[in-house]
Amino acid sequence: MSTNQIGSTGEFDLLTLIVQMSPSLDDQIWAFVSVDDVSSEYLAEHALATFRETEGTTLIVPWERADEFDVCSEPMARITLNIHSSLEAVGLTAAVSQALASEAISANMVAGFYHDHIFVPQTAGERAVACLTLLSAAAEGF
Repeated sequence: MSTNQIGSTGEFDLLTLIVQMSPSLDDQIWAFVSVDDVSSEYLAEHALATFRETEGTTLIVPWERADEFDVCSEPMARITLNIHSSLEAVGLTAAVSQALASEAISANMVAGFYHDHIFVPQTAGERAVACLTLLSAAAEGF
């Protein structure tokens, strides 16, 4: 492994993260599902993300695949924060969650290596982006 691949990279400063987060709404509708067993081929072809829990494996799959599963969420929208946030950054999840909670929007956070993704009820997607855009604009004055 090269030294460029070791450790985290990305922005640490909370104010910079908020000001430059540039939230964008994905066109795809998603579902969280739970399975006991799934093939690696299915994962590679359909799952955006997976997480193993004691009760089963959670997958995030396109909504059109949701009917293949017994345990499934409501339709979800994905918002990507388009700033490369460090995995060690402190406070971004809290700031985003608090802003969305103040608008009674539930938020399910998923961190990738480069970006944070927020899954919200599909019906609240545009409202959630507007809320985060206002948070970003308000932070710009500090």
